[in-house]
Amino acid sequence: VLFLQIVHILNMTSAKIVSFLLHPEESLHSLQIRIEFETGISTGNQELLLETGICLDPRKPASQCVIDGVRGWDSYMVYLFDKSKTVYDGPFASRSLSDCVNYIVQDSKIQLPIPQLRKVWAEAVHYVIGLKEDYSRLFQGQRAAMLSLLRYNANLIKMKNNMVSASQQLKAKLEFFHQSIRLDLERYSDQMAYGISSEKMLKAWKEMEEKASQCAQAEDIGYLDEQIMALHTEIVELQKSPYARRQGEVMESLEQRAIDLYKQLKTRPPDHAYSDSTDMVKIIVQTVQSQDRVLKELFGHLSKLLGCKQKIIDLLPKIEVALNNIKEADNSVMQMQGKRQREIWHLLKIACTQSSSRSLVSSSLEGTASTPAATWLPQSSSGNVAHPLSSMATPEDGENFVHVIEENLNYLELFSSILQEARQEQNNSMMVS
Repeated sequence: VLFLQIVHILNMTSAKIVSFLLHPEESLHSLQIRIEFETGISTGNQELLLETGICLDPRKPASQCVIDGVRGWDSYMVYLFDKSKTVYDGPFASRSLSDCVNYIVQDSKIQLPIPQLRKVWAEAVHYVIGLKEDYSRLFQGQRAAMLSLLRYNANLIKMKNNMVSASQQLKAKLEFFHQSIRLDLERYSDQMAYGISSEKMLKAWKEMEEKASQCAQAEDIGYLDEQIMALHTEIVELQKSPYARRQGEVMESLEQRAIDLYKQLKTRPPDHAYSDSTDMVKIIVQTVQSQDRVLKELFGHLSKLLGCKQKIIDLLPKIEVALNNIKEADNSVMQMQGKRQREIWHLLKIACTQSSSRSLVSSSLEGTASTPAATWLPQSSSGNVAHPLSSMATPEDGENFVHVIEENLNYLELFSSILQEARQEQNNSMMVS
């Protein structure tokens, strides 16, 4: 018997407890099928929570519902919620009265012998204690729902922070992209008159600028941020609500009064005296009324918790979509930035190639200019070109002095004009580059 594993499941939609004997190595899905048969809640809509608010893992066996050890095994509960419902409004069947207790409730003034009255009042005290315990278990189920909601909210906040961070990064990249492409377009327009131009590339850059403006729509997450903040405020208010705390003080007081009343009866001698049950019936009625009130408040609060949880479940896919859109826009901006930079470097390569070509042309012009000049220089008898100053006339060659001077002057004027043209061409090529 000690090795048997029994799981107690509190159905929060009906406030009833169903118990199952677990088979060895039984899977959670198998247990859920049995729960569906008993409660009518389909396996797809079942949400099984532990007291800590942790949802049962479908990959683990059903024995995860049972705590280890003997102490407390018969009071440990798993709380069943119906995911298709967010409003739990009853009606909830209260604990049924035994025949003896029902007898005195129907007529509280009936006189019974003390020994018989002790038995009836003992069952009445048990009934009052049971009503209080029923509320305590339902309150623990509400607490499990609150802890589960807080876990969902923590996941929502984490995803929201990731979304905000990604949106801010995208915004910064878009600002940088717009500033850099405006500067590139301005510099490109300035050099079109004397540099390199490409209508196809200019059109592509302008299309990039328009596409970047469209990517800015992905960073607009204000509507989601507003919904998340409103939901966060609602959850904080639910945590502060008095209904989030135990409201069974009145029932506990009535329980103690019933116990004290029974103790007073127990001390009376078992003679032939008779007594009625008016005081005990009053306690029973007040306990039932108190339970009805606190359960109404409890399930109203529970419905708000489940409503917030459903809002989080509905928001999570929207945040996923927003994150994917931001990532796609971010990738698109980075690709456009990389493409434009490659095109700028391609333009620089073309400009450098053209500058090198013009430098070669100017160098060839200088070489052709120096070739005819050498033919105009006087040659020595050995065929070598003589230095201009070596051809100057000596006093012995007076008749040739004027002729030599004229030839040297003609050479200097021609060389100077060729050199000036070469330098002008080189300056022009440097300005273009």
